Amino acid sequence: MFGDVTKLSNGLSRHLIIFARQPVLGRVKTRLAADIGDTAALAVYRELLTITATAVGAAGIPATVWLADAPDLPTAELPEWPGLPWLLQPAGDLGHRMAAAFATAFVAGASAVAIIGTDCPGLRAAHLEQAFELLQHHDIVLGPATDGGYYLLAMKELHMLLFANKEWSTATVRAATLADAARLGLRVALLPQLADVDTVADLRAWRGE
Repeated sequence: MFGDVTKLSNGLSRHLIIFARQPVLGRVKTRLAADIGDTAALAVYRELLTITATAVGAAGIPATVWLADAPDLPTAELPEWPGLPWLLQPAGDLGHRMAAAFATAFVAGASAVAIIGTDCPGLRAAHLEQAFELLQHHDIVLGPATDGGYYLLAMKELHMLLFANKEWSTATVRAATLADAARLGLRVALLPQLADVDTVADLRAWRGE
């Protein structure tokens, strides 16, 4: 099962990968839940899912959802992602899982692929559209997150070095990724910086508290 691809004006076939979790109590936003409780953390995650799904739907870019864990019950379609096919993320660290998702998209015929998570309340359709526009004239596009990571990565071919030897979920990820891109001689474009919501401080900043 895999989503379709569509053509850009220059002939590139685009596809969006979404890394997500099922909204299940006690399985999402665990760092946030340590401060606000599982029930409140689940509510925040559902809100972030809605924001992300709205941006994806408005952009109209073919997408596939990659779940971190299998649904409790077999389902052909996820209610949080109506109309989108889903796959299960393979075992391994985040870099291995992202590389596998990109490889699957390229094998399926895409030539312009982007990946996002579901932690960014500022994500809008315009960011997704801009990423693919920039990719027409760059080798990779990165959406920098305020925590030192990134909320989006797009590329036209698989560059395995970008997924290797990273301390995932730390403030070093974006800098290490850009350093690897420089070593590979890749042309890089940056999207506007946005904030993720992973901790109670992130949540308060988002709420303006």
